[in-house]
Amino acid sequence: MELKNHSFINEFILLGLTNSWELEIFFFVIFFLAYTSILAGNSLIILMVTFDSRLNSSPMYFLLANLSFLDMTLSTVTVPKMITDFFRERKTISLWGCMAQIFLVHLLGGSEMVLLIVMAIDRYIAICKPLHYTTIMNWRILVGSVLLSWVVGFVHTMSQMAFAVTLPFCGPNVIDDVFCDLPLVINLACTDTYVLDLLVIADSGLLSLISFVLLLISYIIILVTVQRRSSSGLSKALSTLSAHITVVFLFFGPSILIYAWPVSSYALDKFLSVFFSAVTPLLNPIIYSLRNQEMKTAMVRLRSRHISSRPTL
Repeated sequence: MELKNHSFINEFILLGLTNSWELEIFFFVIFFLAYTSILAGNSLIILMVTFDSRLNSSPMYFLLANLSFLDMTLSTVTVPKMITDFFRERKTISLWGCMAQIFLVHLLGGSEMVLLIVMAIDRYIAICKPLHYTTIMNWRILVGSVLLSWVVGFVHTMSQMAFAVTLPFCGPNVIDDVFCDLPLVINLACTDTYVLDLLVIADSGLLSLISFVLLLISYIIILVTVQRRSSSGLSKALSTLSAHITVVFLFFGPSILIYAWPVSSYALDKFLSVFFSAVTPLLNPIIYSLRNQEMKTAMVRLRSRHISSRPTL
């Protein structure tokens, strides 16, 4: 395609959620409160796991604290820009700001995908091989798993960004979403992107789908194993795994629909983008805190320690 008669663009226009000023104010309040809650909830989990001796010695809570960090960071990449855009009539983002947003979203998303798989393995070993749990899930394995999640996330995002950053953009430059996402951006390139489209489907879509199916299979294996050993232990295992299964659905559901679903819908993709960046990071700490007795007990201990440390007058 001849590009010499076209001028290259250096920014994109985000259409956001609505054109109504009243709804813009409403959404600002909603997402500001949501983002504040995301920071507070996930920070609380990290603090509790860091300073509570019973939690920080548990591999599951070490992984949970890392999940909270990823959730909080992922939300920070997208939500603050979305919140400030509610007060702007013309919502723009620079070309390289857009590329940086895509890079970070896929880096953190890829890392979280691996971390959720590691958390499933942790639950399998804890429930099905309890006598060997502390031996297998030692600190070297835990730290190595977290580092591996970041490496996989980096390889995942670079395998797509290496091609995306070389694309020429000469108009149009309008993105019908609240933040930059790879499928929408590459569709604006003024060159053939068929190969890159297939790469995104394979790298982000199929990878999410395969990981989701494998995680579901692993949880089914755990439940079947527990039921064979003791029918009374099934309810306890379900209680333990329900939070993990819920988070897996919340994380992989939007990813599969955005990147692997053959029928594209801008309205659906926009809703899923908001859900992925603002709702899921908000629900994760609620799910793991309110449905987990150990977390509730740790909150009470942390509160009691804070009160007892106050100087008496």
